Amino acid sequence: MADIKKVVVAYSGGLDTSIILSWIKENYNAEVIACCVDVGQGKELLGLEAKAKKTGASKCYIIDAKKEFVTNYIYPAIKAEALYENEYYLGTSLARPVIAAKIAEVVKKEKADAVCHGATGKGNDQVRFELAFKSLIPNVKIIAPWRQWNIRSRQDAMNYAKKRGIPVPVTKAKPYSSDANLWHISYEGGVMEDMKNEYDKTMFKMTVSPEDAPNRPSYISIGFERGVPVSINGKKLDPVTLIETANKIAGANAVGRTDMVENRLVGMKSRGVYESPAAALLYEAHHKLEELALDRDTFHYKQELAHKWAELAYYGLWFSPLREALDAFINSTQKYVTGEIKLKLYKGNMTPVSRDAKHSLYWEELATFEKDEVYNQKDAEGFINLWGLPTKVIALNRSKK
Repeated sequence: MADIKKVVVAYSGGLDTSIILSWIKENYNAEVIACCVDVGQGKELLGLEAKAKKTGASKCYIIDAKKEFVTNYIYPAIKAEALYENEYYLGTSLARPVIAAKIAEVVKKEKADAVCHGATGKGNDQVRFELAFKSLIPNVKIIAPWRQWNIRSRQDAMNYAKKRGIPVPVTKAKPYSSDANLWHISYEGGVMEDMKNEYDKTMFKMTVSPEDAPNRPSYISIGFERGVPVSINGKKLDPVTLIETANKIAGANAVGRTDMVENRLVGMKSRGVYESPAAALLYEAHHKLEELALDRDTFHYKQELAHKWAELAYYGLWFSPLREALDAFINSTQKYVTGEIKLKLYKGNMTPVSRDAKHSLYWEELATFEKDEVYNQKDAEGFINLWGLPTKVIALNRSKK
């Protein structure tokens, strides 16, 4: 511990990182620098610098990384259509590498001896943060208090904070853990750990419940260029505004809630409730556009790789050669994914009502059930005979025996 004189803490102002500032000073006697990376936490950032300094930090960096988060992390996820276990839009998984990258820059600037995060020893975030740090600042010591201190529960943490006069946003009446950014809000722990408990709809901030959504459908058109969303209802928007607008429209129509039991990287199952309105909306629109723009084999193979891409992000392997290689393939598939998809939103449902793809492979004259001069139905007989030849050979040979 003697060689650690300066520590940069990944700071959010939540329960864990609020007490960590004090804990580092008490246990390492080192200078503590708080670093908060803004990926769309909104009101959570209000008063954060003053709070950090009041609770032990000598400095507090607040870095706006929202645009970078969207363009370098969210947009690649949309192009990949990556869903972990077919449900999770990777809201936290995508945010951690950009946060870690910005913190690594501060570590270098401050010539710090160590970097510290508040992720627990049970979760995925410890892996995401530390693998990123190992990739970006491999010679800097990593401090993970949850694997070192005597605090064993959220109640212990709240007691620690109360004893030292540290204000925290968690109470006994609302003990679940929450993580918010532009792409989602997650809710875990507390009352949701009992699988028999339905979540309390009053906790949601980005979406209304279906029963509270408008009784009339809303229509929204999403424009894409090379797989990237660029406009909503015909209006070009900058990346951050586009995500915020999509969140507002989808959330108002009860789109984007997920209640799942996921398999964490460390091996346990955990219940996560998520709000991801923009993610649900943009994935759906992107998928409908790809149905028109991609050939069958590419479309199917890309779906297989989407699962792997999601695993890499979820498992903390963002800075891996494989993720970069998959992105190269995915970007190649997106050169024809340009157009506009119009969706009808109604009480949590999304229905495509209009599709306009600049490079569509759909050919109405070929697909029609009416009379056409394009397709010769007699050709199907030879195709079926050859396609089914292995099946027929098996049946004939086995019947002889």
